[in-house]
Amino acid sequence: MKEIKDFINNYREAFGEKAQLPLIFGYSDTAIAETQKTGGCFFKVLQDARDGNGVSLSADVIGCGGGKLYTGFADMPERVPNFVSLKEKYKLSPEMVIEYIDSLELKRATKRYLNFERIDKVQSLDWAEGVLFYATPDMLSGLCGWAFYDNNHDDAVVTRFGSGCSTVVSMTINENARQGHKCFLGLLDPSVRPWVGENELSFTVPMSRFTAMMKTMRLCFLFDAPAWQRLKTRM
Repeated sequence: MKEIKDFINNYREAFGEKAQLPLIFGYSDTAIAETQKTGGCFFKVLQDARDGNGVSLSADVIGCGGGKLYTGFADMPERVPNFVSLKEKYKLSPEMVIEYIDSLELKRATKRYLNFERIDKVQSLDWAEGVLFYATPDMLSGLCGWAFYDNNHDDAVVTRFGSGCSTVVSMTINENARQGHKCFLGLLDPSVRPWVGENELSFTVPMSRFTAMMKTMRLCFLFDAPAWQRLKTRM
């Protein structure tokens, strides 16, 4: 698909050949890969997608109750509020956990699989809900600046409390359903950090926003601005 090839060429020119290509994710009734059940955080298996192999998550594959919740495959387990507050100590009280999860307006998945695939491995973006970049601070400078280029809203890029799966999957998919403009910084949750690089955060873009950003990529500072070119040399 020309759109995908053009993005990859532009992305590599802007961020360098060493920059990891992003993952595309979305729901389907068909699995793109045989993914074994994983205990704990499912981000450990996303390395397969980063390496160029697809990953298909489902209620049977995800072993974490929170992971099933935030991907839409299950309702909130009863233990989650106490676990997040009293065990992990991420919120002052279980009631605050419940209040926060309610505010996310999570919806149940209507399809069986949540697929992740590197963008150079996909044939179409029609099925996609969002785009996941694993980014270093220097890369985030470029990604955020690109998102800010044509968007003056205070929430053009946002960071919210939440597990890795909520900040990457839930928030991005909900924003796409609203046809919104927000991009999300994530992977700040200490529980997910062992499964990503020590200098990496996530930057996720809903497809509702990504389609517009692809059109502005070559117009912004990423290609000929001196400040970015200086930064690019150390990436």
